Amino acid sequence: MNNQQQHWTKAELQIYILLLCANADSKVTEEEIELIKTKTDKATFEKMNAEFSEDTEEESLEKIQDNLVMHEYSHKELSNLRREMFEIFFSDKKFSMMENTLDKILDNILY
Repeated sequence: MNNQQQHWTKAELQIYILLLCANADSKVTEEEIELIKTKTDKATFEKMNAEFSEDTEEESLEKIQDNLVMHEYSHKELSNLRREMFEIFFSDKKFSMMENTLDKILDNILY
């Protein structure tokens, strides 16, 4: 893992979190990717997707936690992020045990 801490914008962090959510059940669908793409521009998506694809789940959670402390999120911003996370989780009309576990982990990190 690269020990140099990445400093992401809120938009980059949002996309990275949504990519992690899409991958929670180890089955990233085209529908999930297209939904994430609607939340950002092409360059940001490609940058964060490239970085995400190189990271383990542990590295991903560590990066999310490190970057969350750099930004002050309002309650409304966190609520919107949680809503977007659930859009990804439920895009296939299922909420698997792995998605539920990741949701609980992210909930602890976010709050």
